[in-house]
Amino acid sequence: MWTEPSPAGAEPEPTSGGPSTYGTVVDLDRTEVMQLLGRAPCGRVVFTRDALPAIRPVRHIVQDDRIIVLVRLNCRTAAVYGDHDRVVVAYEADDLDPRGETGWAVVVTGPAHPITDPDLIARYEPMLRSRLDRVGDTLVAIEPTIVSGVALRGPC
Repeated sequence: MWTEPSPAGAEPEPTSGGPSTYGTVVDLDRTEVMQLLGRAPCGRVVFTRDALPAIRPVRHIVQDDRIIVLVRLNCRTAAVYGDHDRVVVAYEADDLDPRGETGWAVVVTGPAHPITDPDLIARYEPMLRSRLDRVGDTLVAIEPTIVSGVALRGPC
């Protein structure tokens, strides 16, 4: 369910009576976010397509403080991604239990660019190939500029 965020600095509304049956939400720092991403097998890359948000599930690896993914660059996106051009994307990964009581969720946002170095392609591509990938998919490096994450700790 969508709820409007509280205005900046506003305190959340108090709950009525007794101890909370909800867990706590802990903000994660950059190091923790990158460590969790390094252990996660997959996530979702968020980008714009025809001026609308688009999301694709992908496998990833974290290497040299960058998120490396294998994605399809069709003729529309290829015009956006030149050999040295960068576009801003977001990348999200999580490991949440179905009841939403424990786990974590992280988001990184930053410039992304195709990897063109043949040695890096030969190194990373075998690690990222899956049944979802097709010939012509391209390795892309995302540089995490904005990094945020939360961990959910079970009920008190």
